[in-house]
Amino acid sequence: MPSAATTSEPLTSPQSRPVAYDSKIEGNVIFTQLDAAINWMRKNSLWPMPMGLACCAIELMATASARFDIARFGAEVMRFSPRQCDVMIVAGTVTYKMALAVKRIYDQMPEPKWVIAMGACASTGGMYRSYAVLQGIDRLLPVDVYVSGCPPRPEALIEGLMKLQDKITGERSFASQKRGLIDKIESLV
Repeated sequence: MPSAATTSEPLTSPQSRPVAYDSKIEGNVIFTQLDAAINWMRKNSLWPMPMGLACCAIELMATASARFDIARFGAEVMRFSPRQCDVMIVAGTVTYKMALAVKRIYDQMPEPKWVIAMGACASTGGMYRSYAVLQGIDRLLPVDVYVSGCPPRPEALIEGLMKLQDKITGERSFASQKRGLIDKIESLV
């Protein structure tokens, strides 16, 4: 699959109307909706916050290797500072002792932010039915994509990342985040 920077895929608006984009000829004019342009930029420049808590973290690291190359999807910039990330990948068993730290890091991430639960332990608690293990990160954070497996292969995480990109494509980004600006513009008109 070609790199996100060189692809000439059609942009799609939240209403699923394709918008023309031709990267081969310079000087062309692009007509699109603001939401479609913002979502296209967001989905092709995801910066993951890796929360590697157990064995799934090894598969998360493998996803960034040359063999699987998560950079093809614009997500190669793994930051360990929550203020520079927009997607948290929770990989592994979340204990109650670690849950508050995960929540604190999630709260420090800027909006918009998304969460991928990677592996059986992050999704449901896995094989650990004990008093010390949180039975799914979705009890603490809003999860956007679940990646199944114990541990899931890097291909599964890449598929989960593509599902998240599809979800981002359909969001109404400008209208939901800039409601006050839209109301001010409508009051002037």
